[in-house]
Amino acid sequence: MHDLTSTAVGTWSGGRFMRFGEPLDDERFAALVRPGDGISTVITADAYGAGEADRLLGAALAGVPRDEYALVGAIGHDFYEGEREGAKGFPRFTDPRLRGPEGYADYVRMATERSLERCGVDSFDLLLLHNPDRTGYTSDAVWDALAAVRADGLAARLGVAPGPANGFTLDVIDCFERFGELIDWAMVILNPLEPWPGELVLPAAERHGVELITRVVDYGGLFHDDVLPGHPFPEWDHRTFRPQGWIERGRERLERMRPIAQRHGLTPLQLACAWNLAHAPVRCVAPTLIRSRARTPGRSRTSAPSWPPSRRCRRSARTRSRNCARSATTRARWRSRAPPRATTARPPPTAGR
Repeated sequence: MHDLTSTAVGTWSGGRFMRFGEPLDDERFAALVRPGDGISTVITADAYGAGEADRLLGAALAGVPRDEYALVGAIGHDFYEGEREGAKGFPRFTDPRLRGPEGYADYVRMATERSLERCGVDSFDLLLLHNPDRTGYTSDAVWDALAAVRADGLAARLGVAPGPANGFTLDVIDCFERFGELIDWAMVILNPLEPWPGELVLPAAERHGVELITRVVDYGGLFHDDVLPGHPFPEWDHRTFRPQGWIERGRERLERMRPIAQRHGLTPLQLACAWNLAHAPVRCVAPTLIRSRARTPGRSRTSAPSWPPSRRCRRSARTRSRNCARSATTRARWRSRAPPRATTARPPPTAGR
C-alpha cells in the first residue's frame, strides 16, 4: 500500500476525456500522467472514455515499479450495460433500470477488476465511488460491496467522489455519518475562488477522520496565469459552461492575491495548492493540467524549490486569499442587482466531471 502524496495528476488532464484544453496524443498523454518528477499519485476513473483513460494510464505505468506510486481508481457509471444519455453520460450502476440491490456486489467487483486489468495492476491504493446518486450515498448494499473488494485486496482504502452537479454537500455529510468507518478519503472541488460548497464539507470530514483530495484547484486554468479575457477556448471545452464574465472576475481577484504568492516565492497555482492544503483534512491536491494554444502541460508548472510549502506559508495563504476572495465576492453581489446580460444558451456539461 502506497500513501497518497500531497500532489496528484488525474486522467481528466490533457484534454482527452473531460475537454479541458487541446487534447494530447497518446504519447504526450502518457508522459503527462506517468508518475515522476515529484508527482507520484495518479487518479483515474473507469467512466472516462468508457475505459480508455484506464487503458492509456496502464500503458504509461508499464515499467514503473508499483511501490513508487499511489494509484486511485473510481467506479460508478455503468458503461457496460447502460446506454449513454447524451450530455448526462452513462447511468450509475445503482439505476433501478439496470439492477436492484441484489446485483450491486457483482457489479462493484466486476467494475473494479476490469479497471485494474486495464491499468495493468493488481490493486488500487484507493478506490472511490464516483459521482454517486442518492442510492450510492445511502445504500448499505453499495458500501458492503465496496467493503468486500477491499477485504479481498482489490483496494487498500475506500472513498467517495461526488460530482459537481449533485448539490453534494448534504449528501456527502450524510454519507460520512452513515459509513464513516468505511470511508478513508473523499474527493471534492475546492480552490480559493471556489471555496463553496466544498469548504462546507471540511468540518464533517475532519470529524469522521476522512482525508480529502481536492480537484479543480486551478479554477478552470485561471491559476495557471495565462487564461485572460478573450481566451480562445476550443469548441466544447468544459470551461465554456462557466458563467459569462468568470475570467474577468477571477482575474480581478487573482491580481489581489498575486503579492501573497510573490511574498512566498510561489506561482499562482502553487498559492492555490497551498491554500487548499492549509485546510486540516486536505491531504492531496490535483489541479487540472491543460494544454492551450499558448502552452503545453508540464510538471514545471507545479514544481518549486521548497514544495510543498511550509505550514506557515499555507496558513498565510489561506487567510489572505480568503479575505481577497470574500471582498471581491461582496462586490459581485452588489453588481448582481443589475439586470443580467443576455447569454447564448449552451448544452449542459458532460456528466462525471
